[in-house]
Amino acid sequence: MPPTKGSAGKNGSKDSGRQGAGNALVIVESPAKAKTIAGYLGRGYVVESSIGHIRDMPAKAAEIPAKYKGQPWARLGVDVDGNFEPLYVVNPDKKSHVKKLKELMADADELLLATDEDREGEAIAWHLLEELKPRIPVKRMVFNEITKDAIQHAARNTRDLNTRLVSAQETRRILDRLYGYEVSPVLWKKVMPKLSAGRVQSVATRLVVERERERMAFTSAEYWDLKAVFDATEAGVPEGPATFPATLVSVDGKRIAVGRDFTPQGTLRADRDVRQLDEAAARGLAERLAGAGFSVRSVERKPYRRSPYAPFRTTTLQQEASRKLGLSAKQAMQVAQRLYENGYITYMRTDSTTLSDSAVNAARNQVRRLYGGDYLPAKPRVYASKVKNAQEAHEAIRPAGEEFRTPAETGLSGPEFRLYELIWKRTVASQMKDAVGESVTVRIEGASSGGEVAEFSATGKIITFHGFLKAYVEGSDDPAADLDDRERRLPPMSEGDPLKAQALEAEGHSTRPPARYTEASLVKELEEREIGRPSTYAAIIGTIQDRGYVFKKGTALVPSFLAFAVVQLLERHFGNLVDYAFTARLEDVLDAIARGEAESLPWLRRFYFGGEDAQGGHETGLKELVGDHLSEIDPKEVSSLPLPGTDIVLRVGRYGPYLDRDGVRVNVPEDLAPDELTEEKAEELFAQPSGDRELGVDPGTGRAIVAKSGRFGPYVTEVIEDPAEAEGEAKPKSRAKAKEKPRTSSLLKSMSLDTVTLEDALRLLSLPRVVGQLDGEDVTAQNGRYGPYLKKGTDSRSLETEEQMFTVTLEEAQAIFAQPKQRGRRAAAPPLRELGKDPESGATMVIKDGRFGPYVTDGEVNASLRKGDEVDGITDERAAELLAERRAKAPAKKKAPAKKAPAKKPAAKKTTTAKKATTTTAKKTTTRKSTAAAKTGVPRTSAKKSEDGSGAQ
Repeated sequence: MPPTKGSAGKNGSKDSGRQGAGNALVIVESPAKAKTIAGYLGRGYVVESSIGHIRDMPAKAAEIPAKYKGQPWARLGVDVDGNFEPLYVVNPDKKSHVKKLKELMADADELLLATDEDREGEAIAWHLLEELKPRIPVKRMVFNEITKDAIQHAARNTRDLNTRLVSAQETRRILDRLYGYEVSPVLWKKVMPKLSAGRVQSVATRLVVERERERMAFTSAEYWDLKAVFDATEAGVPEGPATFPATLVSVDGKRIAVGRDFTPQGTLRADRDVRQLDEAAARGLAERLAGAGFSVRSVERKPYRRSPYAPFRTTTLQQEASRKLGLSAKQAMQVAQRLYENGYITYMRTDSTTLSDSAVNAARNQVRRLYGGDYLPAKPRVYASKVKNAQEAHEAIRPAGEEFRTPAETGLSGPEFRLYELIWKRTVASQMKDAVGESVTVRIEGASSGGEVAEFSATGKIITFHGFLKAYVEGSDDPAADLDDRERRLPPMSEGDPLKAQALEAEGHSTRPPARYTEASLVKELEEREIGRPSTYAAIIGTIQDRGYVFKKGTALVPSFLAFAVVQLLERHFGNLVDYAFTARLEDVLDAIARGEAESLPWLRRFYFGGEDAQGGHETGLKELVGDHLSEIDPKEVSSLPLPGTDIVLRVGRYGPYLDRDGVRVNVPEDLAPDELTEEKAEELFAQPSGDRELGVDPGTGRAIVAKSGRFGPYVTEVIEDPAEAEGEAKPKSRAKAKEKPRTSSLLKSMSLDTVTLEDALRLLSLPRVVGQLDGEDVTAQNGRYGPYLKKGTDSRSLETEEQMFTVTLEEAQAIFAQPKQRGRRAAAPPLRELGKDPESGATMVIKDGRFGPYVTDGEVNASLRKGDEVDGITDERAAELLAERRAKAPAKKKAPAKKAPAKKPAAKKTTTAKKATTTTAKKTTTRKSTAAAKTGVPRTSAKKSEDGSGAQ
């Protein structure tokens, strides 16, 4: 795209622009940002985007320059024997854009590198500096929000490149590259091709797998208590509710067991002195308490106070966007990116919860205007970051500008409006007064007919001043949890007041396994364990889903059996690499490098080659780990998961998971959650038709006909015996190539494996059937990808039913071909389900049945249902998420290139010269970072901001 020049008037102002002659070239990361910033800078500035990273280590062998291909380290892209110097090449799709940037720089007298103010942005700026090789002054321009004042202030107050941040980012990238390119091939050889391992993605996958293991090992315990409804009318209640619920908490002074008193194995914890009621005991006690008199034993009142939540940082925004808006972490960051680039919010990748003075004033002004002075504290609230090694001096995520726009004033719609509203509410609420009130606990006693003393408890909460809760209430990952603004009112009572039991019932409960992670709770877990950078969590969660390690059931993240095999291999043979504490320590080292407190080279050497650990022992390096363990790893062992208490083993094969018992195998549905694979479920799978059933012998060939279940569905085939194999002879290679292929045919929709007959199979194997000849060409009836059809040469016509393939006559075929070929699709089938409105398009979402299975659509965008999604179980939020992901993956529409005016002949000569010069320069697009450069700066890669470390291709 052409450079975007700032101008006074429409986007700029008369006093904007650069003082003095000449132009400054400003390079930002994205085209959208370039357009907005150009309007703010005005005359004298040319604003262009780098479109993310311009160079990286080679992504595939073809990108490795010829002079390095013979080097043993070339596939890694890092010279591990030469001070870990990375090999950088300009991304193939960026070469023309780099040329364009150089041409723009030739007309500039100053270069401003205005990439994001974080480690990755600093690295992108360094790569631009290294590749463009400017001979003009270079400055680093940084800003936290894209508003006119902020951009003009940044242009006037530039700084130098922060080489410490660049070094830390390059060290991170080298580390991830070595991890991915050394460990991933182990997975290819021992588990399945095309898998990947990553420094953070593998640990995140392990977390999800371990949670599923806990669920699989969990044994539910049953416990009972009593639920009562008491009437306080006799206590003389002046106003408010007279009845309230209460729960049995003790009998004869001994506490009644509740869920927290049980172990995951379903037994009472040894240190708990409690009484466990079963159903009979609970019902018996309820009968003995019928008609008993009750009274208030004690009333305990405590003041309630709740302070506002801190403004959003990256992870808390992702969590709340998931809970309240149903957005995935990736979607939340995509929407936030658009809001930032268009000047609505501050930078969205931040660990900070601090607000600038101007932001605090803006928030306080809105509190005063919208809620009144009673809701405004006397002093501004200050929030300190609780994140260890918080990255850079960013602000929290907040509305942009020195005066906040209310959501209604923005003109936004769809997800952008909803996310902006969330950020605005949270920011304003952070500067409001505490919510205050009173919490009450009432204990009630009564004696049974058997002389037992039963004690019940009731709790209440009254909010007398809502404070910040008027503006914002934080969500919860537990759907059963009470939110902060929930009130539970109890009648006013005093000690000794008489009460009457209106209802008294025994109630049973079962302990529940730990909940699976959602995207929100996984983000929280990773941050609490200090694993990886919070700004990369969205990419990590996306990666483990894209790799097939995790799939979604509703909002829950479920590990696949493939993930179990991969994690099992890594735990047994590369335990340190997926150790939570070890991964967190790596972050500490990388942060120390960023602060200038550590050097990267000694640490990289120890990580890769090994060295002395803190206790004076030997720490095995990555190279040694991979080299020593490869021959020790038994592929069958790491891919086997015995089913406890049975002789059944689940194995992860090249084509998916299956059960094995004494050589008998049965496929396992890929969307089956591991904790649902019980002994009963396994027996059910074995009881199903095996899919390998002999139907009989074809009388025409004498060959056996069998029905099988394959990867792409059930089918029938013939068995062709090799005479050499039957006699036990070695099979020549030439014969293997010439071996006759058996006839094969998929079952029709009306057929099933357990009912298909030999007659059915022979009819299927007779396809394609020659119907006759028309115009000198054979007419055949066939079953294709999209259903039954007739074919004549290159012409084809669809058949209405599958049965027509066997019955259609030549005359009928001639009539069908005589009709004009139908263009377009047949009449659409009615939707399987109708859902709510899509938040982005506003159109009604429906689920339809397509050629490749069910999909959700809003009429414009179609998105297939994923593994684990069921038609009846899809929620509006999940449907909107699928559509949003599909939109994000859609290719950008290409604009027609503008026609150029024909150049004059002298100019053409000059252009030819320029081309020669460019060709010469293009040969220099490959760079091995020098040792001198290594001391001052270091880069990162990939245009996406990710930290999955899955460099292996």
